[in-house]
Amino acid sequence: MSEDEAEYDTEGGPSTGTADDVADRDQDLERVITAARDRVDPSDDERERLRTIADRLVDRAEAAATDLCTDADVLQVGSSARGTWVSGDRDIDVFVRFPPDLDRETLASYGLEVGHATVPDGHEEYAEHPYVKGEVEGFDVDVVPCFRLESATEIQSAVDRTPFHNQYLLDRLDDDLAADVRLTKGFMKGIGAYGSDLRTRGFSGYLTELLVCEYGGFRGLLEAAANWKPPVELDPEDHGQETFSDPLVVIDPTDPERNVAAVCSSENVARLQHYARRFLEQPHPSVFDPREPEPLSESALLDHLERRATTPIAVRFDAPDLVDDQLYPQLYKSLSGITQGLDDRGFDVFRGTTYANETAVVFAELAVATRPAVERHQGPPVDVKTHAEGFYNAYADDDDTYGPFLEGSRYVAERERRFTSAREFLESDRLFDVGLGAHVETALEDGYEVFVGTEVTTLLEEFGGELRRYFDPRP
Repeated sequence: MSEDEAEYDTEGGPSTGTADDVADRDQDLERVITAARDRVDPSDDERERLRTIADRLVDRAEAAATDLCTDADVLQVGSSARGTWVSGDRDIDVFVRFPPDLDRETLASYGLEVGHATVPDGHEEYAEHPYVKGEVEGFDVDVVPCFRLESATEIQSAVDRTPFHNQYLLDRLDDDLAADVRLTKGFMKGIGAYGSDLRTRGFSGYLTELLVCEYGGFRGLLEAAANWKPPVELDPEDHGQETFSDPLVVIDPTDPERNVAAVCSSENVARLQHYARRFLEQPHPSVFDPREPEPLSESALLDHLERRATTPIAVRFDAPDLVDDQLYPQLYKSLSGITQGLDDRGFDVFRGTTYANETAVVFAELAVATRPAVERHQGPPVDVKTHAEGFYNAYADDDDTYGPFLEGSRYVAERERRFTSAREFLESDRLFDVGLGAHVETALEDGYEVFVGTEVTTLLEEFGGELRRYFDPRP
């Protein structure tokens, strides 16, 4: 760990201190914030280049759309339209709006035609309906068709909300708040909590912008988050109509039945709280640096295993051909199922994770990797006649069972254990009895490998960075 990282990771949270301490800390905070703004704010050249290309794309899309439907119109939406994009971002979102009486099939057909006219080298991707994605002069461009509606409560597909979100924020973001949004996004990226994809399960751009508006800026948001006591509920328009059980609830200002923060995990809410407290107490620019760990070396991994005296296991298989938002929910479900299956059989899971590249891995450490040849099975009290007799008769004539015998008032039997090692279980057909994602199960049926103990060093070539994160965990 570098000296800068060591300084920033020192334990502590916001405290009062003397008046001089508070003044010094405020000066440090403003100094770090000023430096961070220089990093996250796009340069004039960046802004001009994006504006030029975005205007050209909108003109292309508008010409193609109105040729197909005279009532169509085109909007640039997203952070690039609101001036809340961070230096280095390369996303331009173009939405093509069609009348609401157009049928969905025609909307999809027109949308693709406009998309290909706008981004000639683009390719088709699919959400609720197809759209065109491609690259234009170094910018990632999405051309998305939607319906032009009077209210977000009338949406016919999820993307229909986006123009309402865009207008709501344009009406509320002045230059100062937009600058604070950029700062907040840089902070969220640095701590690893930015992104609403189902791998990250963090703070979306829209959610981040709403929070900055709600708390009046970057510092106001951090000061509030440092003292959050989840569940936290915010309703900017005071119009919510539903009850949610998520750790963070932000009612969509354009849709009273939607929680904008629904995808945000409790871990990422806690991550924001952790870093907000430490940044306010000990401001340091390193928090704005996304953590990109060096791959773990084989010797370092072996040192960790010796020090921890646990038994690592891994199940590796060909990653299903799915986008991350489809793949990772299935991986998380499979991780839960496999670790529960190990726990149920007495192989106590210490910690686990999952990740994917060309292949996918479910990785866990076991506190106990082997078990005795017999396992204890405690029956009911003898005075519970029907159940007690059923238990006794089930084992009384089984030569492979010790007992049944009495311990206090209960029958107990010691029976043969089906699996005496975690490897046996993982390599057996019983692995398919646990809860697995559908595509993961299919991939496992096609074949998989099991690694136990030092065999997990095989994973380093593909997943050295992920293993570094696992064995050097941070909030």
